[in-house]
This record gives sequence, structure tokens and C-alpha cells, in this order.
Amino acid sequence: MSRRRVAPRAHPPLRTPTEQVEDKADGSWYVRQLRGSGAAKDYRCPGCAQLIRPATPHIVAWPVQKALLSEAAIDERRHWHTACWARKH
Repeated sequence: MSRRRVAPRAHPPLRTPTEQVEDKADGSWYVRQLRGSGAAKDYRCPGCAQLIRPATPHIVAWPVQKALLSEAAIDERRHWHTACWARKH
């Protein structure tokens, strides 16, 4: 009996219906708002360098166009405080 080969997915899907595209001075970004539940780790906000604690509502953003040396744009995703993302130019 032969086995069927299934290629593994290289990356999780980038887009879901909950994302929006926002334009900032440094390009277009996919933005997802998170309620903050479920994660058991802290994230560091690139806008203020402070921690985003578990269960804190926040933003996850990644560029529409991947960086030259990245394999995928999702590799560049970052967690932002909602207010810090709003202040980003």
C-alpha cells in the first residue's frame, strides 16, 4: 500500500477576517486587535519598550510587504499597546 505524501505548511495563514490594513509612514500594515486572553507570556511593545502583560487588550501588526531578508511578513509581527500603535506615524 502506498502512502500519500502531504507537504507541511511552511507558515500559518497570514490573514483572517479580523484584520485590517492600515497605512503608516513606513508602509502598509496588517493589524489585528486582540482581547488579551489566552496568552501566558509578556510581550514588549516596540512603541514604548514597556511590557504588555497577559490578558491586556492590544494590537498585533505586521507589514503587508515583507522585509528583504525575511522569509515571510508574518515573521515581522509585533505586539503593540493600542495607544502606542495609534501614535505610530
